[in-house]
Amino acid sequence: MALACGSAPAAVNLPALNIDKTQTTVSGLSSGGYMAAQLHVAYSATFKKGAGIVAGGPYYCAEGFIVNATGRCMASPAGIPTSSLVSTTNSWASQGLIDPVVNLQNSRVYLFSGAIDSTVKPGVMDALKTYYGSFVPAANVIYKKDVAAEHAMVTDDYGSACSTKGSPYINDCDFDLAGAMLGHLYGPLNARNNAALPAGNFVEFNQSQFITGHGMAPTGWAYIPQACTSGAQCRVHVVLHGCQQNVTLVQQQYVRNTGYNRWADSNNVVMLYPQTSTQATNSCWDWWGYDSANYAKKSGPQMAAIKAMVDQVSAGTTTPPPASMLAAPTGVVTSNASASSMTISWNAVTGAASYNVYRSANKTNALPVTATSFNDTGLAVATQYSWTVKAVDSNSAEGAASALATGTTSGTPPPTATCATASNYAHTVAGRAYVFAGFTYANGSNQSMGLWNIFSITTLKMTGANYYVIGSCS
Repeated sequence: MALACGSAPAAVNLPALNIDKTQTTVSGLSSGGYMAAQLHVAYSATFKKGAGIVAGGPYYCAEGFIVNATGRCMASPAGIPTSSLVSTTNSWASQGLIDPVVNLQNSRVYLFSGAIDSTVKPGVMDALKTYYGSFVPAANVIYKKDVAAEHAMVTDDYGSACSTKGSPYINDCDFDLAGAMLGHLYGPLNARNNAALPAGNFVEFNQSQFITGHGMAPTGWAYIPQACTSGAQCRVHVVLHGCQQNVTLVQQQYVRNTGYNRWADSNNVVMLYPQTSTQATNSCWDWWGYDSANYAKKSGPQMAAIKAMVDQVSAGTTTPPPASMLAAPTGVVTSNASASSMTISWNAVTGAASYNVYRSANKTNALPVTATSFNDTGLAVATQYSWTVKAVDSNSAEGAASALATGTTSGTPPPTATCATASNYAHTVAGRAYVFAGFTYANGSNQSMGLWNIFSITTLKMTGANYYVIGSCS
């Protein structure tokens, strides 16, 4: 299947389609494999159907450090603390930083490791299988590692020789990996469409609807079967490229030639291909914290943007719940302020099955609140917030919102951000950055600053104790 070329229409906003939201899945290669695992675990309520991961590793494997990412999470898997990563997952879920892990108990997972992968060693994928064993039944996991493939997305008819390591990192290994993954995630599929796919089904969409910067390109790509455009109920699968594989670097090869779209066309699956930019470190997805310390949580900028893309394309099926006659909760007050949390309490509402708590119009409880109080966590120190509460009936319909209740967290506000502009060498000497493999990385954020020398000049902004980001104070 040859790479299609030619002019393309201007990018458009993602359409809202008729999507079965219970059938949303994700897959990815390399950094995209790590991101796929992050989305599957952190947004398990959305991706509970399952995930396919190629040459990736356990959730939060790098634990925020580039040295872990390039070490144990790629080359030295014996050092992966799988049990600790499972504990972190459970802890974050209990805090509402990621979705409840119970969503994973019926997921399907397809794992693939090239037998001669020299970039992400097969042992890393072994650790991922062990990690998933804590959340997903063994019968729901397929792990294929007997194909003599290098580090690449594998197809049965496109790409370099199977043992090749190099751009575009798509290898012809006489194995239809996309079909194998989709078949496991969704069950029996209609035969793939091997004919030329309609050019109009390939859509370049505005990623700037969802995010600006943060290592993501202004536009992404989608394959939307004609039946989906015409109103048929469809499914969504998110496909995440690896490092050095975005459209800028390999054109549309990953979008068009990895095998997904032929299955999508005959099975009514919308394929979303989010894109990193060349401003991202090595054009990778953020799976070690180069962009955000919250990279693996629901609040991670790239994570939230991809989730928003799924929500938008699935919005054609959104039906508001029927209006509820429940009264607004009264007596809403705040108490027990700490530096990072606040308790909100209220009087019971007759007929309420549960309650939802909103902070600045955003629902804060991941699960229904059945008590008449809620502890909101993850707040900023010495900051004032406002909350409202709504009662929810047995049909999941919300009643009227309560009056606002305000409260201020305790503690001393953090110092005003300060900036320093200097050579990368000077930053390391001053303790604002560190050097690894000849490159400089900011302390805390681990953002790549480029080569370690006296000629590369970078401005670092201190946003916390020993935490620096690339930026300015202007």
